[in-house]
Amino acid sequence: MCGICGLVGLEDGQLLKRMCDVIEHRGPNDSGFYTNGKVSLGNRRLSIIDVKGGHQPIHNEDETIWVTFNGEIYNYGQLKQGLEKSGHKFYTNSDTEAIVHLYEKYGEKFVEKLRGMFAIAIWDDKKKRLVLTRDRLGKKPLYYSVVNGIFLFGSEIKSILQYEETPRKVDFKALDYFLTFRYVPGPLTMFQGIKKLQPGHTLIYENGKIRIQKYWDVAFSSEQENENYFSKKLLGLLRESVKIRLMSEVPLGAYLSGGTDSSSIVKIMSEFMEDPIKTFTVGFGDPRFDELKYAKMISEEFGTDHHEFIVNPNDVNILPKVIWHFDEPIADPAALPTFMLSELAKKYVTVVLTGEGGDELFAGYEQYKIILKTEQYLGPMPKVVKTKLIPKIIKAVPKKFLNLFFAYSSSFGKKGMERFSEYMSSFGDLGKKYLSIVSIFDEKEKRNILQKQFLSTNSLKLVNNYLRSVNAKTLNKLLLLETKVQLPDNLLMKVDKMTMAYSIEARAPLLDQELVEFSASIPPQLKLKGMTDKYILRKAMNDLIPKAIVKRKKQRFFVPIDIWFERDLGKIVKQIFSNQRECERMHLNSKFIQKIIQNHHESKLYYSRQLWSLLTFALWHKIFIDPDKITDSPPKFDKLFE
Repeated sequence: MCGICGLVGLEDGQLLKRMCDVIEHRGPNDSGFYTNGKVSLGNRRLSIIDVKGGHQPIHNEDETIWVTFNGEIYNYGQLKQGLEKSGHKFYTNSDTEAIVHLYEKYGEKFVEKLRGMFAIAIWDDKKKRLVLTRDRLGKKPLYYSVVNGIFLFGSEIKSILQYEETPRKVDFKALDYFLTFRYVPGPLTMFQGIKKLQPGHTLIYENGKIRIQKYWDVAFSSEQENENYFSKKLLGLLRESVKIRLMSEVPLGAYLSGGTDSSSIVKIMSEFMEDPIKTFTVGFGDPRFDELKYAKMISEEFGTDHHEFIVNPNDVNILPKVIWHFDEPIADPAALPTFMLSELAKKYVTVVLTGEGGDELFAGYEQYKIILKTEQYLGPMPKVVKTKLIPKIIKAVPKKFLNLFFAYSSSFGKKGMERFSEYMSSFGDLGKKYLSIVSIFDEKEKRNILQKQFLSTNSLKLVNNYLRSVNAKTLNKLLLLETKVQLPDNLLMKVDKMTMAYSIEARAPLLDQELVEFSASIPPQLKLKGMTDKYILRKAMNDLIPKAIVKRKKQRFFVPIDIWFERDLGKIVKQIFSNQRECERMHLNSKFIQKIIQNHHESKLYYSRQLWSLLTFALWHKIFIDPDKITDSPPKFDKLFE
């Protein structure tokens, strides 16, 4: 596990060192450099495999091919054996060196042989070309930019920004996306001219030109088998996936929420580990939001060495640190507790296994149920009934009843009901229905909050491009969309940046490529069966984890920001957005934001998500756009608005 950076077209040792130093948190154990006048490669290493001998960058036998690598290759042992039989000579025992010789043998297609998570940069000195590639699901980030003919890349944007000629300007198309999704879908970032390499893609930079090609994609199929076949094969693949991710020369543990995904992983880890597993759980000291009791149940069941962390409202003061590590605004409130949990975990382990991916593979989110069930029951009704009558009925339904169907629906208040009416008027357009559920700001709200000259409404086009890219049933279309967009650009980015902030490597067994490919063959009705989400995963784990975990409803990791905004956080937001000149500088409408603040009490959860997104963007702007230079360490909250 490492942080990587580099540039082509400029030899500047001091710049390369700065690019590496600013991401030291990703690799505090070692640093390494390679320069030859044409290319400069840098590496910050977190030593996990071949701790003594895995110094990077690594080269082939005649030193014509060099690699800097971030991630883990879980099948490197088998790859190494095959390569040695073909005559390749290894000088380390690291997984990194397998990459060099695979490239020698297979060229650009080397990546198809890798099983793991990775961001890789290869310099081919004979062909004078740079090859960048990123893993299939986007577990490891990789950014790039071309500035004044210089090609720059890095595991974090901060490395690219060390080149002082790099512009620091807001990408307004990205800002429009951010206000919709609370993150920026790739390949864009919030910086003009800086892009993410998309998951499952390879970039070749040669003769001053960029060529990008896809090497992997999700392919849905329909295997005609029964439930037992799918549940048994799923369990077998999950066991294998967990087992290979226990490869480590340093202490290893797991993040445990108490849900089906992380509980399943801890159970399987216990089958292969002799010592008690170190598990880590975060809560808020409030049983309405916490899953602490379920995590404790799993800990007691499998005898783990369990550690809990409680987040309190004052901890919001670390938000600038979180955003500094993100590089661009990601307004998922769960980032803050994940960041703090990682600080706790670092005292005990260097590697953690996590449960990311289960919801996207096996239909765990509420939006899937809402869309499929309304299609099923309301689809045949006349349009006038759906768009006019049903919204009126919904307004009259008691809030407690609505909560049975959609958790926290009453907390969305008046605005939530308006959004539901918008949803009902979108029948026949899957993209509009999806956005009416997940959007933080809808199109009308964005028109009010953004300065008009910067507005570019493109979220629906992006969503529909993914939905229409696959010939599959509705549920699989939605799963593909979230696997391609939300998973890499929000959830996996959150886990990577928040764990690497404390030099921890996070591994996601549910997102093993073979398991993902198999999940695409499972019939949709075995993923969401009636109102039971993740049905086939629950069936696979039915006899292995407590029934109370298998049968409990999906509970989102819910951060009580609506309560926090009623306290000191609300005062901070008022202070920031009452300054009209500051808002204009950030391209935001101060008067409309003031209305959101004033109406917060009417629809707390609805407006809290909006305010958190605006606060995140404002802090990002203060950290990355306003200063003359980017700081090499996170700023303090009170220093940003002096």
